[in-house]
Amino acid sequence: MSTFIGEYNCKVDNKGRILFPSALKKQMKPEMQDRFVIKKDIFDRCLVLYTMEEWDRQNELIRSRLNPYNKEHNVFLRNFYRGAAEIVLDGNNRMLIPRRLLEAAGIGKTAVLAGMDSKIEIWAEDTYSDAGASEDEFAVLAEKIMGDGKKDKGE
Repeated sequence: MSTFIGEYNCKVDNKGRILFPSALKKQMKPEMQDRFVIKKDIFDRCLVLYTMEEWDRQNELIRSRLNPYNKEHNVFLRNFYRGAAEIVLDGNNRMLIPRRLLEAAGIGKTAVLAGMDSKIEIWAEDTYSDAGASEDEFAVLAEKIMGDGKKDKGE
């Protein structure tokens, strides 16, 4: 599984192509470097880019938790997959992002590709700069999620 880190400002051409940053490509297994799945994020106004390996892992997770004969589950499945598209890098390492997805994320002439562990988020530049928490908010969130309130055993 690939782990992505870093933020990269990228230009979007008139056809909706973005040059895939070489630094991100180096973080991938060689056999996983040309095919991706892209979809709109569930929580934020951005896109999520998965390697095929990670996409398969997400599908296994979904299959393990959902029953397609349950109406609520079926609604979730429909909305999760809505708008998803396979992306293949061209010979110049550009990815063509469907116009409908660029518009859904509000992406114009520039985008930010942000490594987020096993996925890459693609944001409109101005939206990305507003999406983070303040340092204090992040500290509280980190303590809430990662802290357990117990001292180390060595203390």
